[in-house]
Amino acid sequence: MKVKQRENTDWLLKQIFKITGFLTIGLLGGIFLMLFYNSFSFFIQESPIDFFTGFQWDPQGSSGKYSITPLLISTGLVTIGSMVIAVPLGICTASFLSEFSPKKLKTILKPVIEMLSAIPSVAIGFLGIVLIGPWIAKIFHIQNGLNALNGSILLAVMALPTIITISEDSIQAVPESYKEASYALGANKWQILFKVTLPASISGLIAAIMLGLGRALGETMTVLMATGNAAAIPKNFLDSIRTITATIAIEMGEVPYQTTHYFALFAIAAILFLITLAVNLTGEYFANRLRRFQL
Repeated sequence: MKVKQRENTDWLLKQIFKITGFLTIGLLGGIFLMLFYNSFSFFIQESPIDFFTGFQWDPQGSSGKYSITPLLISTGLVTIGSMVIAVPLGICTASFLSEFSPKKLKTILKPVIEMLSAIPSVAIGFLGIVLIGPWIAKIFHIQNGLNALNGSILLAVMALPTIITISEDSIQAVPESYKEASYALGANKWQILFKVTLPASISGLIAAIMLGLGRALGETMTVLMATGNAAAIPKNFLDSIRTITATIAIEMGEVPYQTTHYFALFAIAAILFLITLAVNLTGEYFANRLRRFQL
């Protein structure tokens, strides 16, 4: 009797987990279909060529301009800027935690770093307005510190926990035999780190970078608050910008239903969806390679 009850319980739990899995896939598919259905409605009304090759996002008026170019360039600029800051800092921090840090210091530093990901993006954006922005304005002698550089610094802070955690796991996964063989050949700790450990953990490091990149790409509130929200093509990091996520957040709540402007927001959301999906799939590919390496 007990065996049959256990079998029934196992079957029920299996069905629940199966339904949950299919429900998750269905929700993702529903989002995908909604985005691209409304995007198709936009491209019926507007030229895809103008959308991808124009230079102006200005939905006001009857002859609105709907080009993703300034938003895409702004998003790319602030994301690349954040990676330039976060990647070397993250990998160096992960290397220190894994190879050089005393155990007591590591038990303190690692939870503190991971707690950075728990800080609300609104709080980080507020720090960008009241702290980083005035600092940038003072150093570069400009009137306004709400620009791409400000957003890059803040996004780098937000991406650091992901990059550090995955990078450290990747470095830790390198077999000790690699290091022992290097020591036997007369190499020191620094030579082993740069010539053995980091090259051996490259797939995990790439996964960390790609997942950190995905984190920066999808951020909304921080860039909305700290980058100036100017929907124009930036010339450098000191120009105010507006990212795709910030544009959707600002305009979706006020746009009239089923207008060209409404469908245009779905179109830029679909482009962001595809970019983020590609980045996350790439990161997952390298993360799977790391897991196989650990096994």
